[in-house]
Amino acid sequence: MPVTVLLIEDNPGDIRLTREAFQESGFAVDLHVAEDGVDAMRFLRREGIDADAPRPDFVLLDLNLPRKDGREVLALIKEDPNLKTIPTVVLTTSDAEADIVRSYQLHANCYISKPLEFQKFSEVVRQIYDLWLQTATLMRNCA
Repeated sequence: MPVTVLLIEDNPGDIRLTREAFQESGFAVDLHVAEDGVDAMRFLRREGIDADAPRPDFVLLDLNLPRKDGREVLALIKEDPNLKTIPTVVLTTSDAEADIVRSYQLHANCYISKPLEFQKFSEVVRQIYDLWLQTATLMRNCA
């Protein structure tokens, strides 16, 4: 049974790299993409055009997003009793200490700085999959 992952990312190149990394690894992942924070929250809350959206088992979140940035999205996820149990990993280009500290203060489950090279990026995605989607026990199909 595939793991449902919501990738919240506005960079088309990073979306493609993440999709390719999951595909190349042969992971059973049902990947959904929200390209900004407003769309992400609509998907997570299953509102409007996303009323039939599946509940993600896992969220990969970029910090630098249009309309509602990743910090706001993280805060909203972790404040919502229906969403806060979804593991949310920040996967972003920032390695600024302030972003790392703030993300953990907002209860991110993990913070990872994106490598720039595809091979390294692909390896990071594999490591995320191995730990969070294969080794860790997720609360799946819980509303």
